[in-house]
Amino acid sequence: MSLKQQIEADIKKAMLAKQKDELKALRAIKSMILLAETEKGSGGEVSDEAGNKILMKAVKQRRDSAGIYKEQGRDDLYTVEMEEVAVIEKYLPKQLSIEEVTDKLKEIVAQTGASGPQDMGKVMGMATKALAGKSDGKTISGIVRQLLTQ
Repeated sequence: MSLKQQIEADIKKAMLAKQKDELKALRAIKSMILLAETEKGSGGEVSDEAGNKILMKAVKQRRDSAGIYKEQGRDDLYTVEMEEVAVIEKYLPKQLSIEEVTDKLKEIVAQTGASGPQDMGKVMGMATKALAGKSDGKTISGIVRQLLTQ
């Protein structure tokens, strides 16, 4: 079952169960997928990899919004955003822990022969491909920077 089909099935379940918050998040994801399908050059179908990128982007947007709401003392809106994050994360592959990401990045650094901060681009290129959907870019870049400055 493709990501789009899974989300459509879950939308129906959420509608029947009258879960308004979950339904809102699922509709937002479906909307993003439909937009990606209609983009020029997409061929009308979204691959699982592209779907994961869309979901990661949605999670990042909601976490950024939640952070802003938290800073401004808007706990009601913060809660809504974090609930949507929880719904979206159900469709993402299991996220790696910091230790697992660090181990994988150490292997990539060894493979590329990176020796310092000037090699960050080389490492990031391989790392983002290897860890796509399993960790966010901010975490990856922070660990790579730390590894290359040791």
